[in-house]
Amino acid sequence: MMYDAIKSFPAQFSFEPVVENKEKLGRYERFVVLGMGGSHLAADLIAAWKPELPLVVHAGYGLPYIAAGDEKKILVIASSYSGNTEETIDGFEEAGRRGIARAAIAVGGKLRELARSEGVPFVQFPDTGIQPRSSIGFGIKALLMLMGETEALAKIGSLAERLARRMDECEKAGKTLAEQMRGYVPVIYASDRNRAVAYNWKIKFNETGKIPAFYNVFPELNHNEMTGFDCTDTTRMLSERMFFVFVEDSADHPKVQKRMAITKELYSVRKMKVASITMTGGDIFEKMFSSTLTADWAALYTAKLYGVEADAVPMVEEFKKRIA
Repeated sequence: MMYDAIKSFPAQFSFEPVVENKEKLGRYERFVVLGMGGSHLAADLIAAWKPELPLVVHAGYGLPYIAAGDEKKILVIASSYSGNTEETIDGFEEAGRRGIARAAIAVGGKLRELARSEGVPFVQFPDTGIQPRSSIGFGIKALLMLMGETEALAKIGSLAERLARRMDECEKAGKTLAEQMRGYVPVIYASDRNRAVAYNWKIKFNETGKIPAFYNVFPELNHNEMTGFDCTDTTRMLSERMFFVFVEDSADHPKVQKRMAITKELYSVRKMKVASITMTGGDIFEKMFSSTLTADWAALYTAKLYGVEADAVPMVEEFKKRIA
């Protein structure tokens, strides 16, 4: 199933979102996206694409702080692939109690029922059976529609063809990386502006590859994390199983690019494993999504190398049963 989800991922950008109760969707100055796990990845990438967009991603119960008097300026968008994420529903209901404008995105579940019964603008995801982490193409198109970003919405549709052309390239890069990393714990490094991309890489290794994985960003990591890998004979065994993946982007600040190069050199001298993945593409959307597509392949081939099931997340399901 995961193999098919990755191969068909470019087609998600041909999705044409339809907004139910569209007449109730106004124009807003700010946006709050509620979502957990894979359901907020699309919002993270939108924030990276347009940093000046007044967008807050809230991954938790309730709502983030909203100042008195700002309630009428904000649209709260509840994003839950299943439609049953309790944290997201909690925030959606709080927004309703406070009279804040709402919208919702889901395949179905309780969120769809609430949106329809309360006349809230709603976009339904195609019910393809994929995991939430594999649905970011659907998610970004639905969010851009609800936010009124019509120009970006039209432009991003061309990714269906562009990413399809790059599928073999991304698969080859992902498979090679998975083979290089076998027996190691991946640590993904990127610039702060590409934080969402690095985080996406991390969770793909966690959920699809079923392995520990971590991430951090430049320049902050040069002020703290880096010193944790200044190995000595007595601490080397703590670091020797790490594999550092540097996600590089020519659009990054020149000083950040220099920091990456020096950090790679320092790690290599200390005999730690490093590799580089370069973000390429005709625009920022292609860069981000081709990188995350490579991450999908790397995670899938990691799962194959370790003989684990790539699709399901049994510990998450066990946790949900115990907390219900």
